[in-house]
Amino acid sequence: MWLESIKEEHLHEASFLWERWEALLHDARLTLTDVAVIEERLLAHLDGLMLGGESVAEALLWPALEGEDPGEVFTAAFVTLEQAPPRALDAILERLTTAPRPVKNALGRALESSLGESWVPLLLARLGTLEAPCVALSLDVLASRRAARPELAFEWLSHPDASVVASALRILATSTTGLPPGELSRWLADPRPEVHWEAVRCGLQSGSRTAWSACREVARGSGPYTRQALVLLALAGEDADLRHLLTLTGDEKTRAEALWALGFSGHKAAAEACLELCGQPAPVARLAAEAFAAITGVTLEGPHVAPTQDEDALPPLDEEDLDESLVPRPEDSLPVPVYPSLAGWWRDARKDFAADVRYLGGKPFDEGALLSALSDGPMRRRPVHSLELALRTRGAHVVHPFAFTRRQSVELAAARSARSRMPLGPLARLARE
Repeated sequence: MWLESIKEEHLHEASFLWERWEALLHDARLTLTDVAVIEERLLAHLDGLMLGGESVAEALLWPALEGEDPGEVFTAAFVTLEQAPPRALDAILERLTTAPRPVKNALGRALESSLGESWVPLLLARLGTLEAPCVALSLDVLASRRAARPELAFEWLSHPDASVVASALRILATSTTGLPPGELSRWLADPRPEVHWEAVRCGLQSGSRTAWSACREVARGSGPYTRQALVLLALAGEDADLRHLLTLTGDEKTRAEALWALGFSGHKAAAEACLELCGQPAPVARLAAEAFAAITGVTLEGPHVAPTQDEDALPPLDEEDLDESLVPRPEDSLPVPVYPSLAGWWRDARKDFAADVRYLGGKPFDEGALLSALSDGPMRRRPVHSLELALRTRGAHVVHPFAFTRRQSVELAAARSARSRMPLGPLARLARE
């Protein structure tokens, strides 16, 4: 009974820590080092369950794998994939066909995070027997593990389901192969938004000017991929793209997305536009200060931020937005800036920033600044930095921002070893026809 209670504690603690870890991967203030602390605790509880052997698996893990708690499902899938890969993979694939979305996400994350590789050939062999949603998820898992060859992606491009085609394109977007120009044009013309967007991403990865033009069209729309497209325009480095983003800050409907993108543009004009919006009410001011700091390197603490307010008190009922989600967003943890203080800092610092130079964290952009942002920057911003690294190296170096930090450290080390070979010009100008 004593041992059984210990194993149950491992299961409950691993479940809690996994959900905490997943949230921290998107945190607006913590860094990779901070997340590694929680991760080590999570891995310790997972190891404790692995040491329990078959008896613990039968008593706790296999039942948990059939449950509805995402944290427990992840834990059970992760551990059983290490202990009994064929049986675990079969159980996971069966659950994927009917499980609710949170459980599906947990199962997918277990497959992505698994430390073992013996089940990967089994998954590849089973792809042809799966329903379309399971195929799409499986292809994404294989892409995240860099276990899918481009030939596999080409096999699935002819599938009628848009999610499968999009996943196949994501494989090509993370490889150094990409799509032949003729094939790229075909998929850029696809009317299905998900497929079209992944074709854009694939084309950008291979350095296509046509894909950049398509990206600009998405950015000027109001579809599901507008936010991602605006970020890519910020990375493009063209004056016209920067002017478009600055214009969007004047519209309340597009201001938040524009501020998020401007923080990655790195230009002095973007920093000054963000600074002016630091005087707005808290929701806008937080985002503006985050972007301003990302460009200039100013530390948002001390006199630059307002004292933390007690946010536990409920607003009056007649002022409460009943349609608003109660789940905290990453940006909710950002500090509220003190505009006069930041403006005073900028009056002294602005002379050190040139109008025609891109900055990242207050330093002129180069491979060192990009890799530092990936190793030491806030978790919430790292996926964009990871994307830029992949674009600049044409898929040769990818840091997976939602993988275990141990893996990310290895990927960062590989990128550092090749940093002198990374092109540094504006991304859009590095493109070819």
